[in-house]
Amino acid sequence: MGTAEYSAAEVAKHNTTDDLWIIIDGDVYDLSRFKDLHPGGAPPLKLVAGKDATKDFYALHRKEVIGMPRYQRLKVGTLRGYKAPPPPAPTPYASPTYMRKVSPYYNESHHRFRKAMRDFIDREIVPTAADDDENGIDPSPELHKKMGEAGILCAAIGKAAAFSGIPLPGGVAYEEFDYFHDLIGAEEMKRPGTYGLSDGIIGGFSIGLPPVINFGSEDLRQRIALPCLKGEKRICLAISEPYAGSDVSSIKTEAVLSPDGSHYVVNGVKKWITSGRYSDYFTTLVNTEKGFALLLIERQDDQVSTKAIKTSYSSTAGTAYVEFNDAIVPVQNVVGEVGKGFHYTMSNFNHERWGMAVAGNAMSRKMVEEAFKWAAGREIFRKRLIDQPVIRFKLGQMVAEVESVHSMIEDVTYQMNNSPKESKDLIGPIAILKYKQTRAAELVADNICQIFGGRALTRTGMGKFVEKFHRSHKMQSILGGSEEIMADLAIREAVKGMGRNPARL
Repeated sequence: MGTAEYSAAEVAKHNTTDDLWIIIDGDVYDLSRFKDLHPGGAPPLKLVAGKDATKDFYALHRKEVIGMPRYQRLKVGTLRGYKAPPPPAPTPYASPTYMRKVSPYYNESHHRFRKAMRDFIDREIVPTAADDDENGIDPSPELHKKMGEAGILCAAIGKAAAFSGIPLPGGVAYEEFDYFHDLIGAEEMKRPGTYGLSDGIIGGFSIGLPPVINFGSEDLRQRIALPCLKGEKRICLAISEPYAGSDVSSIKTEAVLSPDGSHYVVNGVKKWITSGRYSDYFTTLVNTEKGFALLLIERQDDQVSTKAIKTSYSSTAGTAYVEFNDAIVPVQNVVGEVGKGFHYTMSNFNHERWGMAVAGNAMSRKMVEEAFKWAAGREIFRKRLIDQPVIRFKLGQMVAEVESVHSMIEDVTYQMNNSPKESKDLIGPIAILKYKQTRAAELVADNICQIFGGRALTRTGMGKFVEKFHRSHKMQSILGGSEEIMADLAIREAVKGMGRNPARL
């Protein structure tokens, strides 16, 4: 990587096929030997040979491309007298704080927490996130351990993880940790725009471990939960089956107590289990002769096996088909009481659905950010896209949906902070929130596809995050309870409150 200085006139002399230099952001690059390796071929490079290609480059490439080591090696120097432009203005609506300069919900600890989360994610996850997500590279055990050490896994659980003694990100005390910290954590994990990867990193963990901590014995907390919080082990939630998705009560997996009462023998299958492919533990809903039970099932050779399920989003999520073939589960691994497994599962759903709405809207917000950046930089018919009224209308629709959902999220989160943990009052509001979020994502996906055009259909380049979102956003409308079930649940809960003496017109 060169450090010499060149004038524009000197660079202009290198304007042939065999001697091809260009300028990008004041840096001079020698592409003479690279032109035949250029993914777009040699012709686009010949058009800008010997010239400042900054505008042409950013019309075709994402900003991070120029910083890649393999391209930085082509740099031979800098442009003499170059003055860098001022830093870009904040992208409208790319952050919840864009239109919320003042908020009653957040204090200094929330801002510290967000900064710590963002610093870790930018350092440990973002550099390879897009490639890992696209190529199906599993989250590494090393990353999981780093997340444990950084307190990020504990933050996904909240106050209930205080027994671990692991400090939370940003030095936030467990006693001051609330659902707004939880909200921030979910948003930050989705900020890289890699839905499948983030689910693989923390999705299965964040729904599989809470029942163990909240309802399990002290033995389970120390023997199972603590290694998970440290990042030494991985866990997932195994509820859905080929026979039962939203209809949880129809599961067929059975657990039979041994004659000596020492263990259960489990047979059955689970399907669409996030993180299941590489989990060590499975928090599993089963049928017993005394009713539903939650069992902590440990991975066992032959008795517990997993197969990858290919879905519309990345295989890094570890989505699995899980088989239990005479799996042996000690009675010590019963979570809570036998007969209350369905109740534990339902109580876990509220937080899971709320978290899905938060994460899903963060993904939609990422699309708003992508749309603004693209529309402001892309020129067509001699005008920027953002100067076209029809594009501004589509952006307005997207912003209205994302911001209205975010306001609903903050309202529900405030209620969660100020309601008893076992309150049933939030079942309906959280269900309708999840429904609204997935409907909003549908409009966002449709609009951004039209704004990006052909690039929205391409898995690499400028539209890679858009294509990924368009391919995977429907996951949200099915997992954790389908849209139709959510809307119906919300109204059924509302009707219960009307009682037998409703108000008359």
